[in-house]
Amino acid sequence: MKKVKYRKRSSTAKSSGGPKNFDEYAAGVEQLAHSHLNKIRATIRSAVPAEATEIISYRMPAFKYKGVLVWFAAFTHHCSLFPTASVMEKFKTELRSFSTSKGTVQFPLDKPLPTTLIKKIVKERVAQVESKKRR
Repeated sequence: MKKVKYRKRSSTAKSSGGPKNFDEYAAGVEQLAHSHLNKIRATIRSAVPAEATEIISYRMPAFKYKGVLVWFAAFTHHCSLFPTASVMEKFKTELRSFSTSKGTVQFPLDKPLPTTLIKKIVKERVAQVESKKRR
Protein backbone atom coordinates (compact mmCIF):
# COMPACT_ATOMS: atom_id res chain seq x y z
CA MET A 1 0.00 0.00 0.00
CA LYS A 2 1.76 3.10 -1.25
CA LYS A 3 0.80 6.34 0.46
CA VAL A 4 0.35 9.52 -1.55
CA LYS A 5 3.48 11.65 -1.48
CA TYR A 6 3.22 15.15 -0.12
CA ARG A 7 4.28 18.18 -2.11
CA LYS A 8 6.89 20.46 -0.63
CA ARG A 9 5.59 22.54 2.27
CA SER A 10 6.79 25.61 4.05
CA SER A 11 9.65 25.21 6.50
CA THR A 12 7.21 25.57 9.41
CA ALA A 13 5.16 22.57 8.30
CA LYS A 14 8.28 20.54 7.56
CA SER A 15 9.68 20.99 11.03
CA SER A 16 6.54 19.53 12.62
CA GLY A 17 6.85 16.33 10.61
CA GLY A 18 3.37 16.38 9.09
CA PRO A 19 0.21 18.29 8.32
CA LYS A 20 -1.35 20.37 11.09
CA ASN A 21 -4.92 20.31 9.75
CA PHE A 22 -7.08 18.86 6.99
CA ASP A 23 -6.29 21.64 4.53
CA GLU A 24 -2.55 20.99 4.84
CA TYR A 25 -3.15 17.27 4.46
CA ALA A 26 -5.39 17.77 1.40
CA ALA A 27 -2.86 20.12 -0.19
CA GLY A 28 -0.44 17.22 -0.38
CA VAL A 29 -2.91 14.77 -1.90
CA GLU A 30 -2.75 13.99 -5.62
CA GLN A 31 -5.67 15.40 -7.60
CA LEU A 32 -7.10 11.97 -8.42
CA ALA A 33 -7.78 11.25 -4.73
CA HIS A 34 -9.07 14.74 -3.84
CA SER A 35 -12.71 14.11 -4.73
CA HIS A 36 -12.96 10.88 -2.74
CA LEU A 37 -11.16 12.39 0.22
CA ASN A 38 -13.53 15.36 0.35
CA LYS A 39 -16.60 13.12 -0.03
CA ILE A 40 -15.41 10.86 2.79
CA ARG A 41 -14.83 13.92 4.98
CA ALA A 42 -18.32 15.31 4.25
CA THR A 43 -19.95 11.93 4.83
CA ILE A 44 -18.19 11.48 8.16
CA ARG A 45 -19.05 15.02 9.21
CA SER A 46 -22.75 14.35 8.48
CA ALA A 47 -22.71 11.28 10.75
CA VAL A 48 -20.82 12.56 13.80
CA PRO A 49 -22.24 14.69 16.63
CA ALA A 50 -21.97 18.46 16.21
CA GLU A 51 -19.41 18.55 19.05
CA ALA A 52 -16.99 16.33 17.12
CA THR A 53 -13.81 18.03 16.00
CA GLU A 54 -11.46 17.42 13.12
CA ILE A 55 -7.90 16.62 14.08
CA ILE A 56 -4.73 15.19 12.61
CA SER A 57 -3.72 11.95 14.30
CA TYR A 58 -0.96 9.64 13.08
CA ARG A 59 -0.44 12.20 10.26
CA MET A 60 -3.96 11.51 8.95
CA PRO A 61 -7.22 13.42 9.22
CA ALA A 62 -9.55 12.11 11.90
CA PHE A 63 -12.68 13.05 13.80
CA LYS A 64 -12.61 13.15 17.57
CA TYR A 65 -15.54 12.90 19.99
CA LYS A 66 -14.85 11.46 23.42
CA GLY A 67 -11.78 9.96 21.77
CA VAL A 68 -10.87 9.43 18.14
CA LEU A 69 -13.83 8.07 16.19
CA VAL A 70 -12.37 7.38 12.75
CA TRP A 71 -9.34 8.20 10.66
CA PHE A 72 -9.31 8.56 6.88
CA ALA A 73 -6.52 8.97 4.35
CA ALA A 74 -5.67 9.19 0.66
CA PHE A 75 -3.33 6.79 -1.10
CA THR A 76 -2.23 6.35 -4.70
CA HIS A 77 -5.10 4.12 -5.84
CA HIS A 78 -7.61 4.34 -3.00
CA CYS A 79 -8.82 6.22 0.05
CA SER A 80 -9.05 4.38 3.35
CA LEU A 81 -11.32 4.60 6.35
CA PHE A 82 -9.99 3.39 9.70
CA PRO A 83 -13.01 2.80 11.99
CA THR A 84 -11.41 0.22 14.38
CA ALA A 85 -11.47 -3.57 14.26
CA SER A 86 -14.71 -4.08 16.20
CA VAL A 87 -16.68 -1.92 13.76
CA MET A 88 -15.08 -3.68 10.80
CA GLU A 89 -16.18 -7.01 12.25
CA LYS A 90 -19.78 -5.84 12.55
CA PHE A 91 -19.89 -4.76 8.87
CA LYS A 92 -17.80 -7.59 7.40
CA THR A 93 -20.66 -8.86 5.21
CA GLU A 94 -21.34 -5.41 3.73
CA LEU A 95 -17.61 -4.83 3.20
CA ARG A 96 -16.97 -8.07 1.27
CA SER A 97 -16.56 -6.28 -2.06
CA PHE A 98 -13.82 -4.00 -0.70
CA SER A 99 -10.22 -4.65 0.26
CA THR A 100 -10.08 -4.71 4.06
CA SER A 101 -7.78 -5.49 6.94
CA LYS A 102 -8.48 -5.82 10.63
CA GLY A 103 -9.36 -2.15 11.14
CA THR A 104 -9.33 -0.62 7.65
CA VAL A 105 -11.42 -0.52 4.50
CA GLN A 106 -10.09 0.71 1.15
CA PHE A 107 -12.28 2.50 -1.38
CA PRO A 108 -10.81 2.40 -4.92
CA LEU A 109 -10.56 5.78 -6.63
CA ASP A 110 -12.07 4.42 -9.85
CA LYS A 111 -15.39 3.46 -8.21
CA PRO A 112 -18.13 5.52 -6.56
CA LEU A 113 -17.94 5.89 -2.79
CA PRO A 114 -20.52 3.93 -0.78
CA THR A 115 -21.51 6.99 1.26
CA THR A 116 -24.52 5.27 2.86
CA LEU A 117 -22.28 2.47 4.12
CA ILE A 118 -19.62 4.92 5.34
CA LYS A 119 -22.30 6.82 7.27
CA LYS A 120 -23.56 3.59 8.88
CA ILE A 121 -20.01 2.63 9.88
CA VAL A 122 -19.34 6.04 11.42
CA LYS A 123 -22.66 6.04 13.30
CA GLU A 124 -21.82 2.62 14.71
CA ARG A 125 -18.46 3.94 15.87
CA VAL A 126 -20.17 6.93 17.53
CA ALA A 127 -22.60 4.55 19.28
CA GLN A 128 -19.63 2.48 20.47
CA VAL A 129 -17.92 5.51 21.97
CA GLU A 130 -21.17 6.73 23.54
CA SER A 131 -21.75 3.38 25.22
CA LYS A 132 -18.29 3.22 26.81
CA LYS A 133 -18.37 3.95 30.51
CA ARG A 134 -16.25 6.84 31.69
CA ARG A 135 -13.65 5.94 34.28
